[in-house]
Amino acid sequence: MKKIFMPIVCLFLWLLITPNQEINAQTYDESLYDAVQWRLVGPHRGGRSAAVAGVTSDRNTYYFGATGGGVWKTDNAGRTWENISDGYFGGSIGAVTVAESDPNIIYVGGGEKTVRGNVSYGYGFWKSVDAGETWEHLGMEETRFISRIRIHPENPDIVYAAVLGDIFKPTEMRGVYKSTDGGKSWERKLYAGEVAGAVDLILDPNDPETMYASTWDVKRTPYSLESGGPNSKMFKSTDGGENWTEISRNPGLPEGILGIMGITVSPLNSNRLWAIVENLDGGVFRSDDAGATWTKTNEDRSLRQRAWYYTRIYADTQDENTVYVVNVDYHKSTDGGETFKNSRAPHGDHHDLWIDPNDNTRMVIADDGGAQVSLDGGESWSTYMNQPTAQFYRVTTDNHFPYRIYGAQQDNSTMRINHRNDGYGITEDDWEVSAGSESGWLAVDPTDNDVVFGGNYGGLLQLLNHSSGARRNVNVYPDNPMGHGAEGMKYRFQWNFPIFFSPHDPEVLYTTSNMFHRSTNKGQTWETFSPDLTRNAKEKLGPSGGPITKDNTSVEYYSTIFAATESPLKKGVLWAGSDDGLIHVSKDNGGTWENVTPENFPEWTQVNSVEGHPFEEGGLYVAATSYKNGDFAPYLYKTTDYGATWTKIVSGIDPQHFTRVVRADPAKRGMLYAGTETGMYFSFDDGENWQPLQLNLPIVPITDLTIKDNNLIAATQGRSFWMIDDLTVLHQLSDDVKNNAFHLFKPQDSYLLDGVRRESLTAGTNRPGGVLVYYHLKDEPKEEVKIEFFDNDKNLIREFSSKGIEGDTLKFKTGSNEFNWNLRVPDAIGFEGMIMWSGPLRGPKVVPGKYHVRMTVDGQSQDESFEVLPDLRYPSSQEDLQAQYDFLLSVRDKLTETHEAIIMIRKYRDELNKIAEDNPRQRRRIEGIVNTISDIEKELYQTQNRSGQDPLNYPIRLNNKLAHLNVIAGTGAYKPTDGAEEVRMEITKQIDVQLTKFRDIEQSQISNILNIEEMKTELDRK
Repeated sequence: MKKIFMPIVCLFLWLLITPNQEINAQTYDESLYDAVQWRLVGPHRGGRSAAVAGVTSDRNTYYFGATGGGVWKTDNAGRTWENISDGYFGGSIGAVTVAESDPNIIYVGGGEKTVRGNVSYGYGFWKSVDAGETWEHLGMEETRFISRIRIHPENPDIVYAAVLGDIFKPTEMRGVYKSTDGGKSWERKLYAGEVAGAVDLILDPNDPETMYASTWDVKRTPYSLESGGPNSKMFKSTDGGENWTEISRNPGLPEGILGIMGITVSPLNSNRLWAIVENLDGGVFRSDDAGATWTKTNEDRSLRQRAWYYTRIYADTQDENTVYVVNVDYHKSTDGGETFKNSRAPHGDHHDLWIDPNDNTRMVIADDGGAQVSLDGGESWSTYMNQPTAQFYRVTTDNHFPYRIYGAQQDNSTMRINHRNDGYGITEDDWEVSAGSESGWLAVDPTDNDVVFGGNYGGLLQLLNHSSGARRNVNVYPDNPMGHGAEGMKYRFQWNFPIFFSPHDPEVLYTTSNMFHRSTNKGQTWETFSPDLTRNAKEKLGPSGGPITKDNTSVEYYSTIFAATESPLKKGVLWAGSDDGLIHVSKDNGGTWENVTPENFPEWTQVNSVEGHPFEEGGLYVAATSYKNGDFAPYLYKTTDYGATWTKIVSGIDPQHFTRVVRADPAKRGMLYAGTETGMYFSFDDGENWQPLQLNLPIVPITDLTIKDNNLIAATQGRSFWMIDDLTVLHQLSDDVKNNAFHLFKPQDSYLLDGVRRESLTAGTNRPGGVLVYYHLKDEPKEEVKIEFFDNDKNLIREFSSKGIEGDTLKFKTGSNEFNWNLRVPDAIGFEGMIMWSGPLRGPKVVPGKYHVRMTVDGQSQDESFEVLPDLRYPSSQEDLQAQYDFLLSVRDKLTETHEAIIMIRKYRDELNKIAEDNPRQRRRIEGIVNTISDIEKELYQTQNRSGQDPLNYPIRLNNKLAHLNVIAGTGAYKPTDGAEEVRMEITKQIDVQLTKFRDIEQSQISNILNIEEMKTELDRK
């Protein structure tokens, strides 16, 4: 039954206005449509990692945890990586540890220690006992952030964890935890305070009863990061963690406020410890008496800069004087920590390091580019261009054909990437760096797809002309804010400030700080045309970082316009959503503004996305987040009356899945898509009810969504870009789909593009060329399932059957199915052992136009129509494409005729030779016939070819020359050249001479010896 979600009178009037639009107030079982799948576009360029581990008994096996992207494994020393947590868990990973006593046992802790502005939490503890094939959830989801896991070297059931806890609010679930039953239960052994979690933990390699831990006073709010406080401390235990002694005030360690601290023990000397300490007088400290006293060995700022983001230290496993510190570079000391030499793996900003206990040349490092492996002590590293773990902030597209996807990758560059190509996968060849940098929005000039505007922190706004490579910075107010708090800024530009073009005037470019700005001359001049549309909370605009190390990059700038848009229906209707919880609207192109914040909108909640209603001039959808206030609830709202009234629309979304984005389908009224921290949802009834749209999408934060050509594209925070290629299936869901024995969905109109869908560990998944046909089978068919394609005159073009037709067997299952027709007619017939040089037998693609598909199940049929669209990269007319099709079809047909003759020649020859062996008196007569037809075969085909490159030695014959025209005239979408037509006619004429000879001898001589009609019928049956 449909749910009524507005007054009946209003509904009646609305139905009168839009009689063909319907909003279905219901949900549908996923089995009706789950053949529709997400595909990974890429890029395969690593994003941030904070946790790595190796296997001591296997030189090639390593693991890393992505900050948003789950757990990854390589068994070839980093040449390829494969996700091993999908299907069980995902999200941000803070710790990955392999048991030394059993490399099949792995413990994982969720939640990254690198608590930057876009930090994501995790989902507690997970364990595998089969090297990552399967996983068991050990609970403790409320921990949110787990920064270290240590396993007893002899007993893998004894496990310790440093739990940082919920960094957004005070909580007692922090400290060092211990399990003695393999993670089934946990007991807290060390607790420093409700805002101080455990950040580092190490067991003495020579005595696992001795261990060291550090706690960290740290908190993130929407407007600040605070690192350091009274409960930042260092501890030691000598009884397996049962009791702890504070050692952070032992002689030699600095006085005053402490922040984050890392600690390590030399495996060669248990008395030798190193610590790196955040403090006004911090640096690297060494102890040679197991922590009783300390000496500062180094205070180089390059080792301790931006302390909250790094501050980890590692003792070498083979040399007690060698120690490593990770930071922007990684630093190595061979003199006990006195001096350090800096190096860098393929990507900078390093966060974790694992060194093989038995071989210090084996290492794996985690950084802002994922994980890289070294087998030579850091002289060389594996690449990070094979990990699809990029974190993207926003996503948009252009009007290029085929269109491209744009986004800014955290810790890297912006990029534009092809959403599909003509090949087998989406590789580095399909993307390039675009305007702006790691944290910005991008906006493509509607009049020129190669002109892109991109942002970045510091208020950077950059124009890039891709065609010329020219860049220009067009900041609204180029006052470099680096290192300063927001309180003194004329305009407060957030790290991720909006940039977008007007949907009504392609000359108008908008951007926002705490005010609205626009330019009509590509950034040469800017008009500021709004007041401050935020709370302008003075107490929340100060410097960030904490009492020791300030960290002001504008990511913590608060009271800014974080999301903005212009109505897609009505020019001059502008919306602004602030990160401190306000929504404003202007109905007069920015002349006046009205605060229309919903009454039940939580204070200080960040408006993360706003979406203009595609069917209501006064409509807006809002997605908001309050997780940095410690509130993980979803917040989605809608209005249709310019914000006079609002409806909260979160029914069906998990109460812990906080919302980041909402988008409205422009082709289907009432269909909405929402991206949350933990996955995807969609609604058929304008948000009244939501259901998951996760399908095969991994568990990953969804940061943004966009819809283009009935495709849904998701920007993720840890798994690059993903997309659904055909939303029309979801548009067509109805009760008929689930009630009927079978249902054929109307196919989406499809372009004449090539492409192969092939899964790869190093490339994005391509959209297959041709048309995608979706259908649903309620029950197992009793006899046959058949799919047929017809032209607009209902002439059969191609058919596929579960019983098999010409080698094409239709495979299906009960439930939802996808079938891909590549828009080609059947290939030319070939024969066994045929070797050709650049002579494909493929049938041509059909011409643009209207087509039909028929699905027949156990004798019952359903027909649907669709359109084949031209490849817009080519200027060819319909007549040109028809000429190409006719040309290639004639080539195909002549090849089939030729090869059928060769097949019969071989069949006749075999039978004639048998007769000659049994009847010597006929041998001379038969030998003459055999020699004649063999000579004909040799004219038609190079019979000496036995391997792929034999044609370089034995010249190709007529069939190969003709088939090569499939390459010449079949490349691209053009009318065949006069030269191609001339060659086709000449070769066809030569083939016909040989075919005439063959048919003459077939009728005049072979038919007198063999029953040729019976033999042809037998071949037809095969």
